[in-house]
Amino acid sequence: MAEKLHPNVVRVQEALRAHAVTGEVVVLDEAAPTAATAAAQLGCEVGAIANSLIFDADGAPLLVLTSGAHRVNTDLIARLVGAAKVRRATPEFVREHTGQPIGGVAPVGHPAPVRTLVDTWLSKHDVVWAAAGHPHTVFPTSYDELLRTTGGTAAEVE
Repeated sequence: MAEKLHPNVVRVQEALRAHAVTGEVVVLDEAAPTAATAAAQLGCEVGAIANSLIFDADGAPLLVLTSGAHRVNTDLIARLVGAAKVRRATPEFVREHTGQPIGGVAPVGHPAPVRTLVDTWLSKHDVVWAAAGHPHTVFPTSYDELLRTTGGTAAEVE
């Protein structure tokens, strides 16, 4: 691992420890801004990548942890959370609510808790990889651990 980690990654590591997550942060050789690039570097199926997607749900942040093999149905998500409109968030909105850049948003380590939905498809994988606060970092976890650490709700998102 790199000698000096980005402050976002340190915050994510602290949050993971606070939730007794045993998986260690892995620093990738190249940025992994998409599930496909992360899967290629990790040697796993794209479906085992937990994409952290921030949406604007009537002005409030909504984190959807979805399998890299899925696309999020925003109409379905809006119905699930009772929002009139759910749309992809701007990079500024993402950074404001997570403190992290698009392509590196972790499920934890945000300035304040973010309402979270966790794609049930991720339960098909024993090991799920999630971003760790920076596009060059990921950590291994499990579906159950994602639900526990985020306080998220299991949902079909596609």
